[in-house]
Amino acid sequence: MRPPPLPTSSLADAFGRPLRDLRISVTDRCNLRCTYCMPAEVFGPDYAFLPRSELLTFEEIERLAAAFVALGVQKLRLTGGEPLLRRDLPELVARLTRLEGVQDIALTTNGLLLPRLAAPLKAAGLQRVTVSIDSLDPDIFGRMNGLGTHPDRVLDGIEAALQAGLGVKVNTVVQRGVNDAGLRDLWLALRDKAVVRFIEFMDVGNHNGWNMAAVVPSREVLARLSEDGLGSEFAPAQANYRGEVAARHRGAQGHEVGLISSVTAPFCGDCSRARLSAVGMLYTCLFAGTGTDLRAPLRAGATEEEVRAQIAGVWRVRRDRYSEERGEVTTRQKIEMSHIGG
Repeated sequence: MRPPPLPTSSLADAFGRPLRDLRISVTDRCNLRCTYCMPAEVFGPDYAFLPRSELLTFEEIERLAAAFVALGVQKLRLTGGEPLLRRDLPELVARLTRLEGVQDIALTTNGLLLPRLAAPLKAAGLQRVTVSIDSLDPDIFGRMNGLGTHPDRVLDGIEAALQAGLGVKVNTVVQRGVNDAGLRDLWLALRDKAVVRFIEFMDVGNHNGWNMAAVVPSREVLARLSEDGLGSEFAPAQANYRGEVAARHRGAQGHEVGLISSVTAPFCGDCSRARLSAVGMLYTCLFAGTGTDLRAPLRAGATEEEVRAQIAGVWRVRRDRYSEERGEVTTRQKIEMSHIGG
């Protein structure tokens, strides 16, 4: 007997958090080797990336996304690895755009391939991109991305996205003694083009050498951005929606900055995000150690109702709040961020 249809309004986890956002990784590969995500000493030339046969097909991604949307997901975000490395990505965007109930489709990227792909992605229905750039200094950025790639290539990608009519946000991971001296220069250079968001260095994955001494608290970042070094020119802005990860502030001239403070001000209490890996594993937290295989039942012929029931069963017992527990569980093995995006 098939499970009965599940209502979209009642699905919540053990702490009452609804399921509203799904982040879909489309590949585990990347064309950079950022030190806080895919350090070159681990992800070197001989690293065994996933064979294509193990990746979810576009049809499988569409079917799983439809199941999540039926359970209340409203926002989809494509991630990687670097999602623009997935061949024919605009086709997937077009498929997801047609799902009834999807209100927003976005993509997180390093921006290197946007000059070629921004226009076709926009035409397919993509609405927004978030582009990662950690410094405008070529030497610092080259060291942080692990391959010596020049920041101008990312800036060209941002321009291409803007020209295509995509909304643009910029993410900068801040590390003390690495790129924190250039934060104000980066914000001033990009604030007229995009909303710039500064992210506290987090202990994602198992190989990025995280330690608390390298974390620059968001309150300090805000002070560094201001003319007086005190942060006094910024005023808090109201959140756009419950669960918004970036605390928004506006400067004296109306420019906005976002602060993502997973370390010093965890926002687990409002987290409504599920993550789907490129091989169809469902993870309920960025810092999760284990997931649930959705690909196997899908390929074994599971019905839409059965897939929905499996997802709902996982979400209803979800109790993740890693950032609130960080000091107690720092030795936990975690999934690599390159497998499930940021």
